[in-house]
Amino acid sequence: MFKNSYYSRKLHSLLGVIPVGFFLIEHLLTNYSAVKGGHESFLEHVEWLHGLPLVLLLEIVGIWIPLAYHAIYGLYVAYTAKNNVNNYGYFRNQMFFLQRVTGVLTFLFVAWHFFQTRFQITLGLPQEHIGMRMNEIASNPVYFVLYCIGIVSAVFHFSNGMWSFLVSWGITVGPRAQRVSTYVWMGVFVVMTIMFIMSLSAFVDPQFQEMPKVAKG
Repeated sequence: MFKNSYYSRKLHSLLGVIPVGFFLIEHLLTNYSAVKGGHESFLEHVEWLHGLPLVLLLEIVGIWIPLAYHAIYGLYVAYTAKNNVNNYGYFRNQMFFLQRVTGVLTFLFVAWHFFQTRFQITLGLPQEHIGMRMNEIASNPVYFVLYCIGIVSAVFHFSNGMWSFLVSWGITVGPRAQRVSTYVWMGVFVVMTIMFIMSLSAFVDPQFQEMPKVAKG
């Protein structure tokens, strides 16, 4: 189905940053609004996003098509790639292996999360009820643990993928630059993971069990 070509890999790498990486960051900021401002603030962010002109077209062209290519080609790479200890140091070899594993886990998590949230809106769930939907998910202990695993996988895949992107595109050249980049993206991984899990935990708050008073009015 795919040719393991230079251009296919470059496109896969680029789409992992633009727009898929941007989408992950936007998702983080939207969900983190639940931590800072509660249910009302979260709904304001959701309504702003869904109020963008041609939002469905933007989602399809700007998110789902690039995400589908990145995910499907990524699964192909994960299936065909092999660790190469001779070309990579032991630590980087582990990161390469984890990149493949987290890619598969992230694919499953995103598909499941999409079905539980965005697809439910398509089926008729009122958009303003998404906070309550997230409360149902986060309040389920099994779902909460699975979401945490999915979050860690997605953020690691993004952070480690950014390290690889900078190397493959000739931005971080040389051992020192790549070592510094490792520390930077490890820090990004920790910060983003904490923010995402704080956001997930915020949805457990009882305030998300019903509509905010302002939204009701």
